[in-house]
Amino acid sequence: MQITRYTDYSLRVLIYLSAMPPMKLARVTDIAKGYGISRNHVVKVVHNLGRLGYVFTQQGRGGGIRLSKSPDKINLGLVVREVENTLNPVNCEGMECPLLPSCRLYTVLNQAVTEYIKTLDKYTLADLISEKAALNQVKQLIPQ
Repeated sequence: MQITRYTDYSLRVLIYLSAMPPMKLARVTDIAKGYGISRNHVVKVVHNLGRLGYVFTQQGRGGGIRLSKSPDKINLGLVVREVENTLNPVNCEGMECPLLPSCRLYTVLNQAVTEYIKTLDKYTLADLISEKAALNQVKQLIPQ
């Protein structure tokens, strides 16, 4: 399974924010520049992460974003389930497939997605930066 670019960016934003000093606000522009991605994409991602309760946003001069909860409280499986448009590996509805109704491909692929999500459920955002080298690499993206 491959996650969408939108989900990838969502996870990257959360990783970036997890490396920030507590209560310090990050700027969307800095996140976009650090990852080399479109500022507009980051704005959309941040808006959605705020709506979902993962980030706190403060608008206006001196504004920015930060995590709204501790990285160890942000489960990766839940983030992916909430951000990803669909986790269905194939869409058999409306198809005139000659293998239906006895095809097992849909069942097998759904089982694989379930296992994929179960694996993600074992990890939190904190796990992604728990090693000093990983944390330092993310911190290099943050302007001083």
